[in-house]
Amino acid sequence: MHKSVLLNETIDNLNVRDNLIYVDATLGYAGHSREVLKRIKKGFLFAFDQDSEAIQYSEQVLSDISQSYEIIHSNFVNLKQELSKRGITKIDGIIFDLGVSSPQLDNIERGFSYHHNAKLDMRMNKDNKLSAYDVVNNYSIEALTDIFFKYGEEKYAKSIAKKIVDYRVTKPIETTLELVEIIKMGVPEKYKKAGHPARKVFQAIRIEVNKELDILEQSLEDAIDLLNIGGRICVITFHSLEDRICKKVFKRHSDVPEIVKGLPNIPEQYKPALKLIGRYLPSDDEIENNNRARSATLRVAEKIRKRDEQHG
Repeated sequence: MHKSVLLNETIDNLNVRDNLIYVDATLGYAGHSREVLKRIKKGFLFAFDQDSEAIQYSEQVLSDISQSYEIIHSNFVNLKQELSKRGITKIDGIIFDLGVSSPQLDNIERGFSYHHNAKLDMRMNKDNKLSAYDVVNNYSIEALTDIFFKYGEEKYAKSIAKKIVDYRVTKPIETTLELVEIIKMGVPEKYKKAGHPARKVFQAIRIEVNKELDILEQSLEDAIDLLNIGGRICVITFHSLEDRICKKVFKRHSDVPEIVKGLPNIPEQYKPALKLIGRYLPSDDEIENNNRARSATLRVAEKIRKRDEQHG
């Protein structure tokens, strides 16, 4: 069963009020959407997901609560475009819960897990052409090293990439556990004791397959643009790369430019568009009950003025 991480903190900080429009950019298995929908009898919820299995499940969950929602089968990179098609140009709150949901990990055949044997896949959207199999078997040693280092922060990126490239000369690498064994050959013994040696590489491949970081920054910018004054954005990240992007975007729109810092009266065009509300981490209890929560961070910001009035 999927447990939404930092659920209460997210819903409390979203500041849900009736009659307004909310967006769940990452519907998953409807943990957050369910709670939002319960609170808006006259408002409306738009929820995005690219995983048809998650959509099917969530449709049943949400339809039991109310009909004030629409699930959009699309990646959140298409946020503005899809909402615009429905005549929506402004929203009152948005949630991003990044990373892989538990049912995706638990569904062995999706190939996300390094604990179970499955075909190398890792596509969140099954219609995508690129899969983990393609990355592992067709990318050059330089490209693999770069991905493992950049997206996995893996210090043995180069030796793991070399093992993969050497191995696939003989035969293609087809399954998750086959890949795990090759990764193990590329790291020292002591490294295996510090945590699962495949964790960072699997994360890196998943990010590459689904282009997760490429689309995140633009989607956060679009979300901030869509927010009404007083609207809030809540972003849950699961690794430092995502968190860094979120922090950078929030800082860009909540900072006063150097040129006017320290002035008693900041000119109108230099005032920030966002106010930072806070950064939240899961409690010890939540981590104990849900291992997935251990690396989670929630950042919340509120729109306090239109961005088109800002300097630049």
